[in-house]
Amino acid sequence: MRAVSPRAADDARDAGLDRAREGDRAAFDDLVAPLRRELHAHCYRMLGSAHDADDALQEALLRAWRGLPRFEGRSSLRSWLYTVATRTCLDAAAGRARRALPVDLGPASERAVLDSAPAGHVAWLGPYPDAGLADGPATPDVRYEQREAVELAFVAALQHLPGNQRAALLLFEVLGFSAAEIATMMRTSVTSVNSALARARRLVADRVPPVSQQRTLRRVDDTRLREIVTGYATALENGDTDALVALLTEDVTWSMPPLPQWYRGLAAVSDFARELPMTRCGSWRHRTTSANGQPAVASYLRTEDAGAYLPWSVNVLTLRDGRIAGITSFLGAQHFPGFGLPDALPPVSGDHLAPRSARC
Repeated sequence: MRAVSPRAADDARDAGLDRAREGDRAAFDDLVAPLRRELHAHCYRMLGSAHDADDALQEALLRAWRGLPRFEGRSSLRSWLYTVATRTCLDAAAGRARRALPVDLGPASERAVLDSAPAGHVAWLGPYPDAGLADGPATPDVRYEQREAVELAFVAALQHLPGNQRAALLLFEVLGFSAAEIATMMRTSVTSVNSALARARRLVADRVPPVSQQRTLRRVDDTRLREIVTGYATALENGDTDALVALLTEDVTWSMPPLPQWYRGLAAVSDFARELPMTRCGSWRHRTTSANGQPAVASYLRTEDAGAYLPWSVNVLTLRDGRIAGITSFLGAQHFPGFGLPDALPPVSGDHLAPRSARC
């Protein structure tokens, strides 16, 4: 197959843009298709929710389609679409509470909290399926890789920033736009952009570990990574607290949004594991996946009144020194479709169902 020359590709893109301006929606969709995944990831970073990112991207593309006749081509189509998407996300975030994790709400619990109720008034940070990520960084000189830029610690830190600082940091550090380009996109001055960047960098540096999960994972060989992930799942399925504890760091944390409680340290985490998922919830099965550039395990729960194993949580694992330093269990079946996970798993012969006596 003959390769398409850059000039031919540019001509085809220009022709497609002309057709789109004349009202050809299919031509517009073709132009946008190569950028959809990175635009969606950008919306997730801005909003902290894959579901909100779905809505924001849909709204941004509708705005772009309606505004296409006014696009004069002074910037690239990619830059213009990021402008539209960023402004759409800023509009969506205006007046809303920031997305949070349990660690943002209060101190850790020292003992397992039984029958905990979800905190429905909190806007919770959500997981992001790795399948939605574009391949590689947007440009060679950007600071953050695409997977680094969706790691839980980074996205959680972003939620503490005002909208303009969040946008400036993402556009500059993750996407590689210049301060001058960002000033045009955000209708402000270069001085304001640089000031926003400086403030955003200070806050993010205080909240994000110095070693990213991508660097950590590169230091863990594939065999050890499989041992950690399958060991976590097997320990829960077998109700083996000792096997789980052997995989954890001394200062491990475990949180379960939308439940407000969270736990820190081996004593508190093992007490929670022993009192709830290991004994009182029912029977577990798991599927491995990946989320936020990190290893993840999808948990399915079967209770006495259920025939099948039903979606319960997507558990994102944060590693350090070859062990699990953090477990973030995003509770709710609504997270599963985005990962392409089954909506149920069949029962297994010989399953033991513990009486469900507490909210897991």
